[in-house]
Amino acid sequence: MTQPIQTEPAADRQTAGLDRRNMLKLTGAGIAALGAASTFNASTAKAQTMTDEWDKTFPRSENVDHQKVTFTNRYGITLAGDLYLPKNRGENRLPALAVSGPFGAVKEQSSGRYAQTMAERGFVTLAFDPSYTGESGGEPRHVASPDINTEDFSAAVDCLGLQPNVDRDRIGIIGICGFAGMALTAITSDSRSISRSHQDSYTIEQRHAVLDYLGQKRWADVDNGTHALGLHEVPFDESGNLVEGQRILPEELPENPDPVLAAFFDFYRTERGFHPRSINSTTAWTATTPMAFFGFPMYANIEMASPRPILLIAGENAHSRYYSEDVIKAAPDPKELLIVPGADHVDLYDQMDKIPFDRLAGFFNEHLAA
Repeated sequence: MTQPIQTEPAADRQTAGLDRRNMLKLTGAGIAALGAASTFNASTAKAQTMTDEWDKTFPRSENVDHQKVTFTNRYGITLAGDLYLPKNRGENRLPALAVSGPFGAVKEQSSGRYAQTMAERGFVTLAFDPSYTGESGGEPRHVASPDINTEDFSAAVDCLGLQPNVDRDRIGIIGICGFAGMALTAITSDSRSISRSHQDSYTIEQRHAVLDYLGQKRWADVDNGTHALGLHEVPFDESGNLVEGQRILPEELPENPDPVLAAFFDFYRTERGFHPRSINSTTAWTATTPMAFFGFPMYANIEMASPRPILLIAGENAHSRYYSEDVIKAAPDPKELLIVPGADHVDLYDQMDKIPFDRLAGFFNEHLAA
C-alpha cells in the first residue's frame, strides 16, 4: 500500500494558520479553529487500515488528482482523508476546502463527491472521516462527540494549510447534514465564531425519559465491559413508548414506510450510496452517543459570525429544512439561505442535477479571492 501523507501533530505547527482566523469562510457550516497539543492513548488513536483502492460510491474524475492523507487532531486521534487536487493546478497556491458529513457517513460517500467536484472547479479539497468512524482512529468505534468532531474540522484545516499548493489564508469548510452543525460550532472558540443548535421535538417528559434510558445504557456498558449499539436520535412510538434499536436503517424496507426513512434507505442501503464502512449503511452508533449532544452548546455566540459569510443550503422538501431556516434567522450578515427547488434532504447527498455546485463555487470564489 502506498504510504499516505502524514502531517505534523498540532504541537509542531507553531506558525501553521495563525493568521487564518480572519480569513476562513464557510458554507452550510462554519470555519475551523486552530489545533493545539494534547495527550492521548496512541494505541487507540491510530488510523484504521487504509485502502489504496478506489472504493468510492461515485466515479473517479479524470480532471483531479487524488491521494490519501492522515493528520492528527488536538486529542491525538489520527484522522484519514482523501485529498483532491485539480490536475491543471499550475504553480500558484490555491484556495482549499475541508469537507465532512453526512452524520454517520464516510468520505467515500457524499463528502468525497463534494470534494472531488469542487476540485474540478479549482479548489484543493479534503474529505475526511470523523474520529471513531471510517478509516480514522479512535476507540471505541461508532462514537459521535460534538466536541471532538468539531475539533476534527479544525485539524482538517490545519492539514490543508500545510499543503504546498494551498493558500492557508483562503480556506473554507463545507459541512453536510449533521456535520454542518459541527462545522458551524468549530469557530466558536475564537473570532471565527458561529454555531448551530442541536434541536429536537422532544417534550420535557420525553427528554427525561431519554436521559434515564441513556443512563441505564451506560450502566449496562459498565457491567458488560462493552459499548452497546443504539439509535443516535431515540424515538418514541405512537403510544409514547421509547423505541430501541441496534441499526439505524433496517435490512429491508417495510411496507408503506415513512417517506424520510425511505429516502435514507434508498441512499445508504442500495447500490446508490451503500458503503461497508458507513455506520448508516450497516450498523448504528454507540447507544450512549446522544448523551454528549444533550449538554453541548451548539448555538452559542452566533452573533460573532460577522463579518465572515455563511451560505446555508437546504432542499425545498427536506424534513430538516427548518434547521437552516432557524440558523439563518439568528445569524448576522453576511448570510444567505439557498432553497433548492424540488429537492429533499437526501437529494443533496449525491444528485448532481440538484446540488448547486455552481453556486458553491461562486460563493467560495467570491469570498476566498486572492
